[in-house]
Amino acid sequence: MSDKQARLSRRSFLLALGAGGAATAATVATRNAQQGATGDKRKARSAGAYQESAHIRNYYRTAKV
Repeated sequence: MSDKQARLSRRSFLLALGAGGAATAATVATRNAQQGATGDKRKARSAGAYQESAHIRNYYRTAKV
């Protein structure tokens, strides 16, 4: 009977481990989706904020083929 009890204990542990992993993955995916939405708004606001400075002009000049 102790062998059967040990098997059930292992199965319960593995079941809990799998459920916990799935819950963690769902939480991470939701959090990343929310951060992606706010990141798009930031990009839209700063899209017109490009300013060409002296060091950028120097890079463009030296990168010409």
